[in-house]
Amino acid sequence: MAADDIVSTIARALELAPIVDGHNDWPWERRLGHESSVEGLEGPLPGHTDIVRLRRGYVGAQLWSVFVEDEGRGTDAVAETLEQIDLVHRMVEAYPDDLVLARSAADVEAARASGRIASLLGAEGAHSIADSPAVLRMLAALGVRYLTLTHNRNSAWADSATDEPVHGGLTERGRGYIRELNRLGMLVDLSHVAPTTMHAALDVTTAPVIFSHSSCRALNDHPRNVPDDVLTRLDGNGGVIMLTFVPQFLHAAYMEWDRAGRPGAAPEVPLSVLADHVEHARAVAGVRHIGLGGDFDGVDALPEGITGVDGYPLLLDELARRGWTAADLAGLAGANVLRVLRATDDAFAGHRPPTAFVR
Repeated sequence: MAADDIVSTIARALELAPIVDGHNDWPWERRLGHESSVEGLEGPLPGHTDIVRLRRGYVGAQLWSVFVEDEGRGTDAVAETLEQIDLVHRMVEAYPDDLVLARSAADVEAARASGRIASLLGAEGAHSIADSPAVLRMLAALGVRYLTLTHNRNSAWADSATDEPVHGGLTERGRGYIRELNRLGMLVDLSHVAPTTMHAALDVTTAPVIFSHSSCRALNDHPRNVPDDVLTRLDGNGGVIMLTFVPQFLHAAYMEWDRAGRPGAAPEVPLSVLADHVEHARAVAGVRHIGLGGDFDGVDALPEGITGVDGYPLLLDELARRGWTAADLAGLAGANVLRVLRATDDAFAGHRPPTAFVR
């Protein structure tokens, strides 16, 4: 494809859909390194994210992770998650010309029309609700659109990808939580969970799922990646895997270097490897079931050439050179996850009375 054709293909894709990213840890980075300050967010900043680079990266909507650590947190995790939600609210209040809170696909579209970046919320790990359906419902009321079922450790009712399995995937209580998430219109996020948990959740859910930041296990056998037998189920479920930019998930040599304690120089992870994961997910799950979940500011390295959230056009360029159409690129960029949001927006807006699952 000629250079002019590549440019026009990408431009057309971004007319059709904005970049909608499933997972960015900027609120956690602000908490750890800046005492939760929202000053100076326009940039330039030394990390992966600032408002100037969000604009350069054509980001139209971001699901900000309201993550807190999952080790022995108990009910403290609930308070800390609320602090993270508050931080995103303060970010938006401090930069009203650039950011706006959003809860739905319609809100994303309205934000785009106003020239602002839609800010949605995602809670990373069930420790954030301290095994309380009431807390889950209150997070939904505060606008949290997804719950990742675990982080790096098992929850009380779901097995993590990076912990010793104890639940056989999901307990019966865990299956109850899937049903309650469906009822609330909150997305079930299957990043971080074990394959048995992925299958168990897909067996129960009546709504599309997401993987907010994962890659493909067939290309790199990292436990955080998604096996093909799960990817094949996304077509029937309607869900989306949002491919991540994390080097150890993408590249076997980087993964082994990381596991060995990082001796010497890090192996390079070419941008082409990230594109390979995107293409594999398209081939197995289907073009309607792929998206982007960079995990910016949650990692300390990125694929070659990408330095932050302004890097999305580099990936689109690589895929356009491989023959991707504007429509396919638009689906990857954001149209697919917006479809998933629309499928669950009515339930999320409804907040009906609690079911019998109340304790």
